[in-house]
Amino acid sequence: MTLTMRAVALRQHGGTEELKLEEWPVPVAAENQALVEIKACGLNYMDVFVMRGMPDMPTEMPRIPGGDIAGIVREVGPGVSRDWIGKSVVLFPRFPKGGVLGENGNGGLCEFIAVDHTQLIEIPDGVDFEQAAALPIAYGTSHRMLFTRGKLQAGERILILGASGGVGVSCVQFAKMAGAEVYACTSSEEKGRKLKELGADHVIDYVANPEFSRAVWNATGKRGVDVAVNFTGGDTWVQTQRALAVNGRILTCGSTIGHMSQIDIRFIWHRETEIIGSRAYVPDDIKACLRHVASGALTPVVEKVLPLERAGEGVGMLEDRNIFGKVIVRP
Repeated sequence: MTLTMRAVALRQHGGTEELKLEEWPVPVAAENQALVEIKACGLNYMDVFVMRGMPDMPTEMPRIPGGDIAGIVREVGPGVSRDWIGKSVVLFPRFPKGGVLGENGNGGLCEFIAVDHTQLIEIPDGVDFEQAAALPIAYGTSHRMLFTRGKLQAGERILILGASGGVGVSCVQFAKMAGAEVYACTSSEEKGRKLKELGADHVIDYVANPEFSRAVWNATGKRGVDVAVNFTGGDTWVQTQRALAVNGRILTCGSTIGHMSQIDIRFIWHRETEIIGSRAYVPDDIKACLRHVASGALTPVVEKVLPLERAGEGVGMLEDRNIFGKVIVRP
């Protein structure tokens, strides 16, 4: 096996110009680890945060970004069954002791990675590497938020903010699978058309309709939605509350445009609403997503597949919100 590999790495925070193609040593599978040859790496908005740097998220440099990884096990270290060698796997993005691939340790914008054997999840027949690499963070997060935490039921009305990004698109797909009526918020007519094709029942362009809550309220016959998904944060929370029906619930798994938000307490007691947080995903969520893909019930939305040397372009597309669904990098 070659001793060096190509990697796209950061040496300092900044723009996409800081994501540079370099030569790195191939890692060695230590005790309880497996060496995986990476075949596909999915990008997430987390990679923008890692690139730019966040005051409350110190990143040790140099760092190879990329948290969604699929590939083939090539070697195993002591303590790991050799039965893994040659198997196609997707990686559980969280390290056993905490932290996430690509943020708290090196990720998948490279050709090989050594990971703890507990992070290996076998890819079933019928799922390719690009599909598998689209799933863990976005689809895994959505699956846990909608079903484990949110208890979404058939026939419920659900509002999804940021519906054209990775998590948003997966929420639309899962909500339709569950039999919900989907109200999708997005930023352009073109993205709205794609959401309709994906199954959204109603599309609200929040650029054309800055008061999106009013548009949702009218579209629901002034009843409101039963569930609202808000992982955008910023100044969107009060409007999200206004769009809720009595006994409605807001589901959140993040805050991509700002951590500090105003909340109108009146809506919580007057409409008896709930706010439900969902931290992330567990291996069972990712395995469920893989089963959905293998059965044909779910097709991950992959808009762009790029070679490793163009990984920075993909991160830039996410930052500019110029993407629908997932960006995949193939080393």
